Amino acid sequence: MFFATIFGAAIALLTPPAHHLETRLAPAGPSATCAKLQAALGPVIVTLRQAQTEEYDAAVGGAWNLFNTQFQPACVVLPHDASHVQEAMRAIYRDQVHYAVQAGSHSAMKGWNNVQDGVLITFSHMRNVSFDAKDDSITLQPGIHWGEAISKLEPLGVAPVGGRVSDVGTGLLLGGGLSFLAPEHGFSADTIRELDVVLVTGDIVTATPTNKYADLFRALKGGANRFGIVTRYKVDAVHTGTNADKNWFGGTVTYPNSSAEAVVDATARYVRNVTDPKAAILVVLINIIVGGVVSTTHFANLFYHGTELPNSIFGEFLSIPGANTTSLGPLSYVEVSNALGPGDDRGSGQLFGASALASHEDLSRYQGALRHWENFTESVKTTGDVFVAVLAFTPVLESQIRIGPGRGGNAIDPPAGGYVALQFQMQMAAGVSSVSPEIEAARQLVFTQVPRSPGIPLYVNECDRKQNVFETYGGYEFLKRTYQKYDPSRFNVRFTDGPMGL
Repeated sequence: MFFATIFGAAIALLTPPAHHLETRLAPAGPSATCAKLQAALGPVIVTLRQAQTEEYDAAVGGAWNLFNTQFQPACVVLPHDASHVQEAMRAIYRDQVHYAVQAGSHSAMKGWNNVQDGVLITFSHMRNVSFDAKDDSITLQPGIHWGEAISKLEPLGVAPVGGRVSDVGTGLLLGGGLSFLAPEHGFSADTIRELDVVLVTGDIVTATPTNKYADLFRALKGGANRFGIVTRYKVDAVHTGTNADKNWFGGTVTYPNSSAEAVVDATARYVRNVTDPKAAILVVLINIIVGGVVSTTHFANLFYHGTELPNSIFGEFLSIPGANTTSLGPLSYVEVSNALGPGDDRGSGQLFGASALASHEDLSRYQGALRHWENFTESVKTTGDVFVAVLAFTPVLESQIRIGPGRGGNAIDPPAGGYVALQFQMQMAAGVSSVSPEIEAARQLVFTQVPRSPGIPLYVNECDRKQNVFETYGGYEFLKRTYQKYDPSRFNVRFTDGPMGL
């Protein structure tokens, strides 16, 4: 997601327009289910594949990841309220058909937000956000993107603890959620107060940390799409100020490739030593491949909720040879949240992978990640299939971890001490619609070469679909028990794609 924000214009020029796959009839089961749903809800809410409507095309072709535009569902359900989701889910459950749910459509995991010959539920008509000053909360519908939410709430001086890329949607919350506000306020999921959830049976419940669905409430905070379809999020409002309030300081510092090792060392020491929750960073190393030649763009987003970047925290990043610090200055939170750009460039195949290192890990583990990522780039640069390889580091401070237990807990349940989440991203070259076995083997080799520290959880929103993220959670046994309680027939696991392990 990070590369696309910086080189979006270039990608747009290099990427050919999307085209439709050849339309074919769905199997009798999904086709019949879709026909019944359309009869019950009407053609505005349910659009069939054979109708080839603009709404159908937008849902199927609008996914951020090109690989997720390669499916053709039998129909698309476009709910306007939770009752439409209930009706759809009852039919899906009754008829035992495959389905997928699309909120922000920003998933890099193939099949997690679209489905072939099944029912796709997309929330493009449920994108409202509101602020309740009485209880200092924000209510989000599932189809809103973080950029929209922050923009609409900015005049009120509040914001949710949302994503770092504007195009990302509310699925971030169900994966835990990493944010520039997280060191002060916890994982994005830790700010949830209550959730309206449609279960696999079509029943709807409201889960809070204190009612009879408290276990479901906790499981949804990290359980991704496995525990139901959320139709309403009520979250904490963070008083971030308006765009005129420059109560942050920082910006983007860029580095030459010759300083990559120094940047990685600085990141390791930051993860090990920094405890101030007002500090937030994201470190991104980018290899760009054009004609078999590799060029680089490396940067660090450095932010402090205050009037300057304390030298005791950020000094090493600022003193690295070749560091370009000209963008640093006072910022509003709106500007902080837009630092990575919209990230809404579509038309390229995307793949993620995750690792995680404990704060006590030696610098050699970080340098090893850098070396293996560089070796991966070398191994694929002449294939012509890979455009970009990214290695990103997100510190998860002790302050962030401590907040969860006091807010109803979360399924991730990391150990104390802090860690860094590593993301490996690969963006395919324009027009490349599949991943060769050789490139896939090279990706999987990197994940083997850069294993997570024992006991440290992976981040499900930035994982590879073959990684069993749930088993890395401190709350894994709890997650399995809760899943068995709410979906004893394992319908979700059998009929929709998503994280393994349940």
